[in-house]
Amino acid sequence: MALLVGEQLPVRRSVDHFTTTYFWFRACRAVALGAGGFLSGPFARLDPTRRATALGQLLALPDDIGLADPKRIVPVMVGVQQRHPGLNVLNTEAVAAALVLGAIMVLSGPNARGQLASVLPAEGIPVQQVELP
Repeated sequence: MALLVGEQLPVRRSVDHFTTTYFWFRACRAVALGAGGFLSGPFARLDPTRRATALGQLLALPDDIGLADPKRIVPVMVGVQQRHPGLNVLNTEAVAAALVLGAIMVLSGPNARGQLASVLPAEGIPVQQVELP
């Protein structure tokens, strides 16, 4: 999320960064509708000008952030769901994208300890944990 709104992360920028369709939608919805939830809470606390800027950046999807191809991701999502039936759609898509892209998953501490904590090692997906301000 931080990369999508132009915030700095302690991650090497020499590697490609990707998001998924559903995460991108959820992030945009969180900023636009903000109900104070996990994704929207931080944006609900922004002043209106900064919130509008964040939404504009999210809707435009910065050029240096790739969008994982749903034609390649969806078939892999089915396999991920078969192996991990309790995984929600957002995380299923993220795991499938990481598998297809051969990616390192960059997660905040709470996300690294959440639903993905057992799934990522089981799928052989490396994780880089970052602490966000």
